[in-house]
Amino acid sequence: MKKCIMLANGQPPQKSIVNFLIRKGYSTLICADGGANTAMKLKLLPDFIIGDLDSISPVVLDYYKDKSTIIKIKRQNDTDVEKCLKFAIKNKFKEAILLGATGDRLDHSFCNFGIVLKFSKQISVSVIHQRSILRGYSGNVVLNTIQGEVISLYGIKSQTRISSTGLKYKLNNIALPFGEKESTSNIALKEKVELKITNGNIFVVRDFELMKKYDLI
Repeated sequence: MKKCIMLANGQPPQKSIVNFLIRKGYSTLICADGGANTAMKLKLLPDFIIGDLDSISPVVLDYYKDKSTIIKIKRQNDTDVEKCLKFAIKNKFKEAILLGATGDRLDHSFCNFGIVLKFSKQISVSVIHQRSILRGYSGNVVLNTIQGEVISLYGIKSQTRISSTGLKYKLNNIALPFGEKESTSNIALKEKVELKITNGNIFVVRDFELMKKYDLI
């Protein structure tokens, strides 16, 4: 399965996270425009740099011009991260982990969370921010977990229903519409949590460091 890392222009991740993901098979690094500035600071070599190139510094662009494949896309009706995802989908990638998707602008963060849902039928996208990993799910899902692990679930729409097995606070065909109800800090009772999600998608937020420790990524 083809998997990639996408590095956006938000808060830089720790290089150890990138190295861990590479070891787990996310072997292609795609930078969304100014994400290449972060790549250079972390001494990473992007396979691709994609965007309208209005955020990448001239020094970084010059450094990578003979080292990475640089694809300039001028259109303004999608973000640079979306341009990267469309490229990944076109090139048969099945999973992407988005780093640098959050930072000092909430509008950019919200947009990138929305992208997880927007492209969910075409590619599986996760967002890692510090200790947390956010993933979108639909249908019947089995999560490999650790007993006592904290897991938070957030629905989006009122018609989306969720049932669970293996959570302390059981969900029984319940809706968790954003801004009305959520299941924050639920707890796994055993090593597998089963979810049944109908009529839409939900966000699940877990402890990335714990998942790394127990090889659950």
